[in-house]
Amino acid sequence: MARFTLPRDIYYGRGTLDVLETIKGKRAIVVVGGGSMKRFGFLDKVTERLQKAGMEVRLFENVEPDPSVETVMRGAEAMREFQPDWIVAMGGGSPIDAAKAMWAFYEYPETTFEDLITPFNFPELRKKARFLAIPSTSGTATEVTAFSVITDYAKGIKYPLADFNITPDIAIVDPELAETMPQKLTAHTGMDALTHAIEAYVSTLNSPFTDPLAIKAIQMVFEYLPASFDGDKNAREQMHYAQCLAGMAFSNALLGIVHSMAHKTGAAFSTGHIPHGCANAIYLPYVIQYNAKNPEAEARYATIARYAGLEGKTDAELTQALCEKINAFNVKLGIPKTLREFGIDEKEFKEKIATIAELAVGDACTGSNPRPITPAEMERLFTCIYYGEKVDF
Repeated sequence: MARFTLPRDIYYGRGTLDVLETIKGKRAIVVVGGGSMKRFGFLDKVTERLQKAGMEVRLFENVEPDPSVETVMRGAEAMREFQPDWIVAMGGGSPIDAAKAMWAFYEYPETTFEDLITPFNFPELRKKARFLAIPSTSGTATEVTAFSVITDYAKGIKYPLADFNITPDIAIVDPELAETMPQKLTAHTGMDALTHAIEAYVSTLNSPFTDPLAIKAIQMVFEYLPASFDGDKNAREQMHYAQCLAGMAFSNALLGIVHSMAHKTGAAFSTGHIPHGCANAIYLPYVIQYNAKNPEAEARYATIARYAGLEGKTDAELTQALCEKINAFNVKLGIPKTLREFGIDEKEFKEKIATIAELAVGDACTGSNPRPITPAEMERLFTCIYYGEKVDF
């Protein structure tokens, strides 16, 4: 038996924040990041609209990028003190992801972080609060997904938490928030969205429900990301919708080893934190080469290439054209081709890569990758990515 789960309501379009005035409840806690939402006036707009709805509002601010276990626990404590019946998370993926995890600890104080690491092992939520998400970036799509990524900095590991319980009740996808993204963030989040859609399409859990969402998202990213990167407002709006479509696809079809690798390398090297979307963009063409050794996966990559308007006579040629298209996007967006070019120290890479490879194989996203992988193969794949070598195994 398969399952397809989305938020109860998705509101989209300019000015959609006005929907907040119709929300029914007594108390709302607003979880937000480091200041951009306040700086651009969006935090005030959200607070005012919730108050117009008759709710008492409290803020939990300064959730850091790649939120930590400690931040999650502090937020849960603030919720237990305030007792909200709505959790409103706004900003990039980080505050929304953090708020999802806070939600679990708010409703179940006795649970442990270790309990939640096991995929689809959350207790039943909505005993105390419902969840509303407002994204300001066009990539993670956490406003429509069953996922949250939390970092244990003591271990240097990002943990993807997965459970349909944490799919938000309401998503407000207002493109006005995305217009404030700086150029580099636009690039990284856009490639994150592309990776979500491609991995969902070739996942072993793809379905007739997820395929159309993934393909449409891919087409839209290829069409609109370059102009969005250059600041075009219409393109920014279309990318905000494209990433949401990709999120609906991967939340139900799951992902693959591009994300496994990104999760386990983002915080692993002292010589440079690798932003999640940037890591995905670097790894994606190499992983396509690896997965394409599976004929079924190669056929699906070829289908993506056809929908993207690329040319080739065989599945292999079309898959190669897809890799070249992604590489060309990375050049346009200023994304490095290799981990060495990114700036990861070679000595540290060699010292850590065996452990990182083993952790990546154990990541929750590996199970739905279309081609199995061993720790030794993963280490070899990472080595190809570090030096920019062709993946031919």
